[in-house]
Amino acid sequence: MAEDDRGLFKWLSNVDKFGFCFVSGVPVTPEATEELSRRIAFIRETQYGAFWDFTSDLAKGDTAYTTLALGAHTDTTYFTDPCGLQLFHLLEHTGGTGGATLLVDGFYVASILKELHPEAYELLSTVPVPTHAAGEPGALFTPSIRDTPVLKHEDGTLVQVRWNNDDRSVLRNLRPDQVEPWYDAIRTWYKLLSSPDSEYWVQLSPGTAVVVDNHRVLHGRSAFNGKRRMCGAYIGMDEYRSKLAVLSERTAPDPVTQDTAATASVNGRSIWHPAL
Repeated sequence: MAEDDRGLFKWLSNVDKFGFCFVSGVPVTPEATEELSRRIAFIRETQYGAFWDFTSDLAKGDTAYTTLALGAHTDTTYFTDPCGLQLFHLLEHTGGTGGATLLVDGFYVASILKELHPEAYELLSTVPVPTHAAGEPGALFTPSIRDTPVLKHEDGTLVQVRWNNDDRSVLRNLRPDQVEPWYDAIRTWYKLLSSPDSEYWVQLSPGTAVVVDNHRVLHGRSAFNGKRRMCGAYIGMDEYRSKLAVLSERTAPDPVTQDTAATASVNGRSIWHPAL
């Protein structure tokens, strides 16, 4: 939270490197957690609101509001642009047990799938998967562009994992000869996701927040009982990347930017900056 932004740069750099990062010493209030979220960028509002603060509520049409165990998944797969970062802070858990947080590095699991099951990897990289959110009467979300596969690539590089079996719609893009191989592929994918080698379990406690790269790291939880109050927010991927780029430029500039900033700059930014 210091004004020199060095802690913020370290935090976001860890997210970039590992896909998630914890922050300790957070005051156990929704207000302080929202302030922490806004240190990255403005909060992305969704059908769940902007900054959210909730307990289990079975009247809601979303599994997040239940007490059930949730398998590894990414959020907002039904958006054209899924949310980039997700921040969680457990404010309290009283009168019960369970509710451990699950984190899985989707890029790591995808690398194993590619090495051991290349045919399955190819299917999950090419077959578009329809998704939707229709749990609430006032919302019906589907991506406005064509459906996206589980593993999204750009120029041959994996850039996004988009997987939530509870948001998956009826498949309508499979050829008859692809049906059984595709279901075999997601069975293999899920087996790798849920292997002990892939899963990282942590029991969150009040005062420690975690932020997750929703394009890379899948999250879940174990079943729980008692009163469990969680708060958090979504941050757009572009906003997060912008903040990290600016902090990198200021704190750890690349050699070209550093050498040319004094003689070839516009508004304080080198015209040879890699992003330009």
